[in-house]
Amino acid sequence: MVRQLEFLKPLTVSLLSQRRGPYPPYGLAGGQPGALGRNTLLRASGETLNLPGCAQLEVQPGDVLMIETPGGGGYG
Repeated sequence: MVRQLEFLKPLTVSLLSQRRGPYPPYGLAGGQPGALGRNTLLRASGETLNLPGCAQLEVQPGDVLMIETPGGGGYG
């Protein structure tokens, strides 16, 4: 799942998320690991910042936070 949040006012954002690397969700019974999640800040200026799983940052109007949820591990 991918969520994009566009900010309309300046504010402080806190992120508390897991499975952003380097260890993906594990598979069971020989299943492959799931995909890692990602947090990306797309600044209105065009700058792109890759964010860790836990972060606090200042955003401005027009900035977009993209949160990509990690996938689950496979089975069998």
